[in-house]
Amino acid sequence: MAVNLDFPPIVELDDSLDAIQDFFETQGWTDGLPIVPPTRPRVQEMMKHLDYAPNDIVARLGPRNGEATLLRIATNAVMAGCRPEYLPVVVTALQAVAEEPFNLNGIQSTTHPCAVFMLVNGPIAHELGINSGPNVFGQGWRANTSIGRAVRLALTNIGGGTPGDGDRATHGTPAKISFCAAENEAENPWQPLHVEHGFQPDDNVVTVVACEGPHNINDHGSISGLGILTTIAMSMRQAGSNNIGGHGEPVLVFGPEHAAQVARDGYSKDDVKRFVYEHALFRVAEWSPDWQQSERFTRLKEETGQAEFSRVLERWQDLDVIVAGGPGKHSAWMPTFGGTGTVMRRIERADGSPVRSVFKP
Repeated sequence: MAVNLDFPPIVELDDSLDAIQDFFETQGWTDGLPIVPPTRPRVQEMMKHLDYAPNDIVARLGPRNGEATLLRIATNAVMAGCRPEYLPVVVTALQAVAEEPFNLNGIQSTTHPCAVFMLVNGPIAHELGINSGPNVFGQGWRANTSIGRAVRLALTNIGGGTPGDGDRATHGTPAKISFCAAENEAENPWQPLHVEHGFQPDDNVVTVVACEGPHNINDHGSISGLGILTTIAMSMRQAGSNNIGGHGEPVLVFGPEHAAQVARDGYSKDDVKRFVYEHALFRVAEWSPDWQQSERFTRLKEETGQAEFSRVLERWQDLDVIVAGGPGKHSAWMPTFGGTGTVMRRIERADGSPVRSVFKP
């Protein structure tokens, strides 16, 4: 496509990388790491993979209600180190977080340490080299790191989620720098997440979840699906989780070895969800006396109608189950912010194919 060159004025700086880094840092435009200078040619090249004009507003990002134009998103993507072909994933993720069920205003300004987790499904994950295997949430993969980082930079620079100002997180999390992965569809014994929710297997889909970083679930001892599921359910009954009381849609990430054992023993994905719903319980008697007398606990009892225990899930359908990672008898779960919903959105291609969003009912 021919790119409209309606750019803002160029900022003149000394021709040195140090001067550029210092300027962007003093403006509060970085995440604390060095950036790739967003020169006009780099930004122009970045925009070629989407059929928008530079000043087209493709999303509005809270809490500032910032206008996320293609130009602004591309600028942040360059700064994050993205390749141009990554931009459709970045744009789709930002459109997804801007959907009302996601509650971006709350997520951007909460004291809770939630980050935006982006899961990519479909052929595009392989095409772009988005890691779904060993060290899936760790370092070493440009696509994972730069796509996640581009979304976070946009949420800061466009949405106004500036640490200590718009972003009021008490501690935060390293996942706020970058949190992007692909599902390991090749080793998933069940349907991948996007197919489970009505997309076609060859659809390219981004799922966004406001959650904490992965909490490891180590089970090298169980040799049955029941044993693994019991360990998982016990691990998810966490007193300090925002999900206690059935708020939100937490994520359960099976390592391929755990998933294979559970599936071999006849458990479907829905069976897994029902098991967690029934067994991830927190006994009220285990809470501190102060907590049991608090206004929040009283409200929780009224909402759930329970005086004996609280569930992590309000409904079994609220659990997102995916498979990711490499060899090893580990799984993980990610508690969520609670006051937010999972959003899935098909990645738009350059030919203008229609985009479909899914909100979990």
